[in-house]
Amino acid sequence: MNIKFSKYQGAGNDFVLIDHRVGELKNIDSKLVAQLCDRRFGIGGDGLMFLTKHKDYDFEMVYYNSDGNVGSMCGNGGRCIVAFAKHLGVIENETNFLAVDGPHYAKITAEGNWVELQMIDVDTITADENAFVLNTGSPHYVKQVTDLASLDVFNKGKEIRNNDTYKTNGINVNFVEDKGDHLFVRTFERGVEDETYACGTGVTAVAMAMAQQKQPGHIETPIEVLGGKLQINFDYDGSKFTNVFLCGPAEKVFEGEVNF
Repeated sequence: MNIKFSKYQGAGNDFVLIDHRVGELKNIDSKLVAQLCDRRFGIGGDGLMFLTKHKDYDFEMVYYNSDGNVGSMCGNGGRCIVAFAKHLGVIENETNFLAVDGPHYAKITAEGNWVELQMIDVDTITADENAFVLNTGSPHYVKQVTDLASLDVFNKGKEIRNNDTYKTNGINVNFVEDKGDHLFVRTFERGVEDETYACGTGVTAVAMAMAQQKQPGHIETPIEVLGGKLQINFDYDGSKFTNVFLCGPAEKVFEGEVNF
């Protein structure tokens, strides 16, 4: 069977996307997903998504990590699937869709290359020594560092992700450096088990953790990641983050067919 796919990337976070509204693929398993995401023996990507029908929403996003397992919410993946839905003609410039962490609203430019995705509200941030832990649709660990460009993110992140506190369920590990006019972020992602060029739920978590040092109000945070630039906007009342938007590019890289 030949299945059509598209490859999208959002600030270097790349995904394989399949239109699954007619349900052609059967018996989807972790081995198949991992094979498709393999950068040497498959298409290659940080994750794979199916765009499926839903009676109450424009579509549903079904996300798998590159290790083949069903994933938690992926912010850049969410932005990419919105661009994919526009390309398919499922939506125009606004949408309400369903993901694993609930409903999401998003808007996309007419050109289809900039997506603003509403994320879940967050009201709980806990401390882990000098780091912060919170859930923005996926669990995140946030630690502020200096000289982030030279940090061994792979080994440091892997160590934290697999320590006694987090190894059972895993956690995404974010390191952040305050550059004054923006934040520089690098992330080790569970499920990929490597550093990625960007992590949408991760930069959202970082912006919230760092906002605790600021006065409450409407906060806009420019973010630099290895794959480009993102921006996080939200309202912060001193304890809760609402009207949270992850903003950035989402672009189609190529499309093709793969044989199963």
